Amino acid sequence: MTKLTGKVIWITGASSGIGEALTYALAKRGNRLILSARRTEELERVKNNCAGTDPKDIHILPLDLGEINQLKERTEEAIRVFGQIDVLINNGGISQRSLAKDTSLEVDRRLMEVDYFGTIALTKYLIPHFIQQQAGHYVVVTSVTGKVGTPYRSGYSAAKHALHGFFDALRAELWKENKSIYVTIVGPGWIRTNVSINALTGDGTPNRTMDPTTARGIDPNVLAGKMIKAIERKKNEVFIAGTKETLALYLKRFFPGLLSKIIRNAAVR
Repeated sequence: MTKLTGKVIWITGASSGIGEALTYALAKRGNRLILSARRTEELERVKNNCAGTDPKDIHILPLDLGEINQLKERTEEAIRVFGQIDVLINNGGISQRSLAKDTSLEVDRRLMEVDYFGTIALTKYLIPHFIQQQAGHYVVVTSVTGKVGTPYRSGYSAAKHALHGFFDALRAELWKENKSIYVTIVGPGWIRTNVSINALTGDGTPNRTMDPTTARGIDPNVLAGKMIKAIERKKNEVFIAGTKETLALYLKRFFPGLLSKIIRNAAVR
């Protein structure tokens, strides 16, 4: 097991929620961090909240995962910050709260651009660096919906399913290049963040509502601690979720017909 201390770690979606919680936890462990998200002022807030950490060990690198044409340059800039990157935590993304029949194709495209294409763009641009230094670790935050599609999440679930397929394939490919490059897929269940408030509705406007299920979700700081343990143990895949979401995963694997009946009326909002 490799301890996450003294590493250079790049975190996307670091301005709130899971990314913010990871930042605090990893800063306490003496890592050097690169924080990315769209909102520079929120990244500054998170950085300033890392009490006891040398400010030089936390670098802010604003980016928008939907701006694909800028991500190669951003990756090169990230590498230059500390001269290397040991771990990339692909956490940035956006969710959805709308029925498929009410969701414009533009919203579906936006979800795929941010949640899928933006994530794999950073990942691909970092591959040569990991191969050159003969080590590296990709961490991608997906969702239980990356395995279990639910109502009001059609586009979001599609993007998360796609990430599972891509990173499973990438893991196998990189093993042949260098056995010291790892891929860990983390699938959270309901986590108590602003994800539902910022989620896109059918016309692309923010949902602006906290789901009851999200409000009752796991504390992001608890999730961050469990994520770090999974990364240190180089887990291929781990789901960190409540009882209902965990049961859904079990049913999906062993009793998919039963799950399909249950999910029709499941409370997912």
